[in-house]
Amino acid sequence: MKWHGTRRPAGALLALAAASCLLAGGCGAGSDGNSKASDASYDRGGDGSVPLPAPDRGSGGRYDGGRDEDEQDSREVAPDPDHLSTFALDVDTASYDYARRTLAEGRLPDPSAVRPEEFVNSFRQDYERPGGDGFTVTVDGARTGEEDWSLVRVGLATRAAEPDGERPPAALTFVVDISGSMAEPGRLDLAQDSLATMTDRLRDDDSVAIVTFSDEAETVLPMTRLDGDRDEVHDAIDSLEPTDSTNLGAGVETGYETAVEGLREGATNRVVLVSDALANTGDTDADAILERIAESRREHGITLFGVGVGSDYGDALMERLADKGDGHTVYVSDEEDAREVFCEQLPRHIELTARDAKAQVAFDPETVAEFRLVGYDNRRVADEDFRDDRVDGGEVGPGHTVTALYAVRTLPHSRLRSSGGTPIGAEGHLATATVRWLDPDSRTPHEETGDLEADGLVDSVWSARRGLTVTATAAYFADALRAYGHRHSALPGAPGLGELSERAGDLADRTEDEDVRELAKAIRAASRLDRPLPID
Repeated sequence: MKWHGTRRPAGALLALAAASCLLAGGCGAGSDGNSKASDASYDRGGDGSVPLPAPDRGSGGRYDGGRDEDEQDSREVAPDPDHLSTFALDVDTASYDYARRTLAEGRLPDPSAVRPEEFVNSFRQDYERPGGDGFTVTVDGARTGEEDWSLVRVGLATRAAEPDGERPPAALTFVVDISGSMAEPGRLDLAQDSLATMTDRLRDDDSVAIVTFSDEAETVLPMTRLDGDRDEVHDAIDSLEPTDSTNLGAGVETGYETAVEGLREGATNRVVLVSDALANTGDTDADAILERIAESRREHGITLFGVGVGSDYGDALMERLADKGDGHTVYVSDEEDAREVFCEQLPRHIELTARDAKAQVAFDPETVAEFRLVGYDNRRVADEDFRDDRVDGGEVGPGHTVTALYAVRTLPHSRLRSSGGTPIGAEGHLATATVRWLDPDSRTPHEETGDLEADGLVDSVWSARRGLTVTATAAYFADALRAYGHRHSALPGAPGLGELSERAGDLADRTEDEDVRELAKAIRAASRLDRPLPID
């Protein structure tokens, strides 16, 4: 992961004057009744030491969006004088669920398929929620066992999901993989059972279309209103049978064509891709596949929801498709997972409350020596693009939370303790987090902020509030799974898998949370499979 060192300003007054000039010309159009004032008018008391996200930074961040994904690996370590971190929001969870299945089968997941942000975002959080559309911003943190190192959590939350009867109608185009690999138990059969149950639970004013693909793609059912036609939808689902190779590109393209033909004004139009993503014919590159349907995505705002299945699963391709398709991914391994995704999550989260959402965190160079964002490797955004609304962000619906975790090394305070002469820990402002998003209908930009003082850091991640401790546990777990083949762990204060397993078990007992219990079970499985690491 890339480490960033903060540069301490030579003159606070000069820095304040320069920042004021920049911020005064910033974009203030994002403010409304649900948002705080934009950065230009956000006042922390006049001491001038707070590094707020800047509207225009000239040379800006160092992230090069044109580099290959491998070159953006978060284990890259390099000095960096910047105090800003910018990323597109992501609510994917497929990486964590696929890792759990792999471990349950007695195998360690491929380190390249482990995305820490998807582990972290797989757990419910108790962040305060806004009264209307938009986000709340929660920033907290806790110290680790390593001197001066802390974990800082940025939590974003949307409003609670409305009761099903109050959401907009949905127009869902299901693109279902019926290639030969989908014949394996727990793939196509699981998808069919789930689709059938979901069809019975959707409302009469919802619509469904079904596209299948193997070596070619076919529209099995055009967009059909469920009122009076549920039997026709069930017949189409029952007719699905596995056949030949996997032309995923043809399936996605035909799916979008079908979605555009059945487009419903005032409804949420979405393509739902159900596949093991093991493309072996036609276009097999996410960028090439989505370039052909780019106009449909931009003009009609049709988002892509990826549902991964199968013990062999093309995780990287599905995740890339969802990111480029303005959507997100989940993974289902059994009937319980599938019913939760198709029958609970999808109908409940059909609506969007934010488009192109990005977050920017500014660390105070007076208190922070260096920092690193955990994960979000291919969701990084150049710092100067934070307020460029042409730059793609993430799409988020009601009932969601998004969590980002940072490893932060604070500067020791110059003042010494009276006893022992050791430096006091950092004092003062630590970080300000800002989220920016577009209204899904009007495309009007909005912003909200939150911040953290150094004295707000809890003494230990293991004695912090439940949500922060769960976040740290999930991040440490992902970090350990990614560490195979590397000399060191990237996260400060990381316990070994054995100790982490014990802590996760204690946390599960204390919280009586079934999701945390599943996390503890996965960590135990990994600790049993643990082996000496090869040195690269």
